[in-house]
Amino acid sequence: MEFKDVLFNRRSIRKYKDGKISREQITEIIKAGMYAPTARNTQAWHFLITEDKEDLKALADIHPYGKMLVNASAAILVCGDLQTEESPEYNAINCSAAIQNMLLAIHDMDLGAVWLGVFPREDRIKALKEFYNLPAHILPIGLISIGIPDEEPNFPERFKPERIRFGKWQDNLRT
Repeated sequence: MEFKDVLFNRRSIRKYKDGKISREQITEIIKAGMYAPTARNTQAWHFLITEDKEDLKALADIHPYGKMLVNASAAILVCGDLQTEESPEYNAINCSAAIQNMLLAIHDMDLGAVWLGVFPREDRIKALKEFYNLPAHILPIGLISIGIPDEEPNFPERFKPERIRFGKWQDNLRT
C-alpha cells in the first residue's frame, strides 16, 4: 500500500471477524509506535497487549465506548511513564503520536482498529490502572482495539481548505 493510501484511507474499524493476529504482527505494530517522535526524545511509553478473550470482554465493560473489544483479536494499552517523563501532558502527546503510527501500521497490514480515548478521563484511568494492576507511575493514555475487519467504512472528504490560514489568524485565507 502506498503511504498516501495508508494515510488517507485509514478509518476506525469497530466490527471484526473471528481470527487471530500473530505475535509478529503485534511486534511490528508496537515497533511502528516506538518510531514516533517524543518531546525531548524521552520515549517514555509502555505497551500492554491483551489477547485473552475474557480479558477483552472485561475491557469492553470497563471502557464506555469499548463494546467492539468483545470481538477484537487483541487490544493494546499505551501508557506513559511518569518517572521518565514527569509531565502527564507530554506523556499524552508522545503516546498519541505512537498510537497514530500504530493505527497506520495496522491499516497497512489490512487489519482494523479503533483508538479508544483514556487520558484525561480519571474514571477510565483509574479503571484501567486497576484492571492491569499498573504501578502509580504508569499512566494509561489510550487503548487500541485490533481485529480482522468485518466492515467497509465510508471515506468522507475531510480536507477543509477554509481551516487553513497563512500568517496570522486575521490574514485572508490563501490557498
